[in-house]
Amino acid sequence: MSWFNQLWQNSREKGLYYEHQAEQYLIQHGLKAIERNYLCKYGELDLIMRDGQTLVFVEVKFRKNTLRGGANYALSKQKQQRLRRTISHYLAEKKISNQAMRIDYVAITGELNSTLNWFKNVY
Repeated sequence: MSWFNQLWQNSREKGLYYEHQAEQYLIQHGLKAIERNYLCKYGELDLIMRDGQTLVFVEVKFRKNTLRGGANYALSKQKQQRLRRTISHYLAEKKISNQAMRIDYVAITGELNSTLNWFKNVY
């Protein structure tokens, strides 16, 4: 096990670290943080942000290497379906309607020299 992996107590802690990295990157690019780690019976929304008047739901994935495409290809159809259900639940719970929105994906690959790719409006 590398020294870098020893920084994390568990995979959840590592995930929170990379979600924070993604959030800071998006803030630097003009988005405003609204909520983190929204959890309901359907799943979790990593980041909820605002880009002007648009509500942005952000899924963050980290992969330590580029095997099988790295993080760029880690957003499965099953995860996309879960995201849709979770977003619907969030909108209903918060009583949000008639709101411009999109789903973005942030893919982070590599532990020490990470590459971050931001895909806007993925579906």
